[in-house]
Amino acid sequence: MRFISVLLIAVLTTSCTIKMNNEILKKDERIKDYLTKKNRSGDYPGIQYIVTSSNSILYNFNIGLADIKEKRPISESTTMMIYSMTKTFTAAAVLKLVDENKLSIDDSVEKYLPEIPYGNQLTIRHLLCQTSGIPNPIPLKWAHLVEEDSSYNEDATLKLILAKYPKLDFAPGKKYSYSNISYWILGKIIEVVSGMSYKEYMKSQIFAKLDLPKNDVDFVISLESNHAKGYLKRISFMNLLKIFVMDAKYFGDYEDSWLHIKNHYLNGSAFGGIVSSAQSVSVFLQDQLKTDSVLFSKKTKELFYEQQKDNDGKLIEMALGWHIGIIDSNKFYYKEGGGGGFHGEMRIYPSKGIATVVIANNTEFNARAFLDVVDREVFEK
Repeated sequence: MRFISVLLIAVLTTSCTIKMNNEILKKDERIKDYLTKKNRSGDYPGIQYIVTSSNSILYNFNIGLADIKEKRPISESTTMMIYSMTKTFTAAAVLKLVDENKLSIDDSVEKYLPEIPYGNQLTIRHLLCQTSGIPNPIPLKWAHLVEEDSSYNEDATLKLILAKYPKLDFAPGKKYSYSNISYWILGKIIEVVSGMSYKEYMKSQIFAKLDLPKNDVDFVISLESNHAKGYLKRISFMNLLKIFVMDAKYFGDYEDSWLHIKNHYLNGSAFGGIVSSAQSVSVFLQDQLKTDSVLFSKKTKELFYEQQKDNDGKLIEMALGWHIGIIDSNKFYYKEGGGGGFHGEMRIYPSKGIATVVIANNTEFNARAFLDVVDREVFEK
């Protein structure tokens, strides 16, 4: 009798496993079909989309071209610019220093950077949750070509920016208002506290701790043959206006129906400088889904995701480096990033125990709308 019971359990388990695997395969095909159709319709030359749990990648799609002219396909290791997604990595670096008792998020920024012109009421928390009041001039021209990088001086550039925008738009903590300068300043605080350059700190204390492949994530294009070209659609509103927002030196040749945007770096590494594959971003997301992060303690991780308030005690849709959204009653934390040639977004869904990331080599790719559609497919059983 016991043998029959064990046999029955084994048969039922095998049956359930086969059924589950079949459902995963069906969903895999549906998602792949959707991505392929979007690629053919001209939404992007190439795309990387990953869904991960805390311990494994559930779905991994790499569709289209990294280089239209050379017909080079995009792969899981292909790097792209992730722009403002960098900010969440910068916030994680600040929280790591908090975890090591080297600073407090309620410290005055002036304590570490007395030359900053914004007064002693501005705190690190204000910078992290975008309630600083620091202006946010459109930074589309805050970039330089790859070949100009060896002569580029970031400190001198930031000094000029701060001199040009020395006054706050409102008192720190009054309300949410996005500012790239806020995260540029956070990068400088990391340097003062750690005694390392921002890039070296990120590479040794964040990327290395996550065991990320060196060629798949950096602040420079490690291998040009492994880096996607960025593009702007020929027939698009942005293409009509490009000369007003970007210097002509960034425009390459047209490749089929796409304008190539030449390789470049943003002037402020801490607000948008990471060059990465979606695969490497997913490793960071996996770590954040785990109970025990390799970057900091449980207490500090909780702080990382704590919803913030303004001076009146009203909740804002920000944590410390994450924006907060809701889709079909599912709360998620996200960070979008876009600029010259690329656009992407990463999300963490705590209630689902999964995270997603998408990056496409098209300036105008609507990453948010894309994830709203495809992530729902992942949710469905």
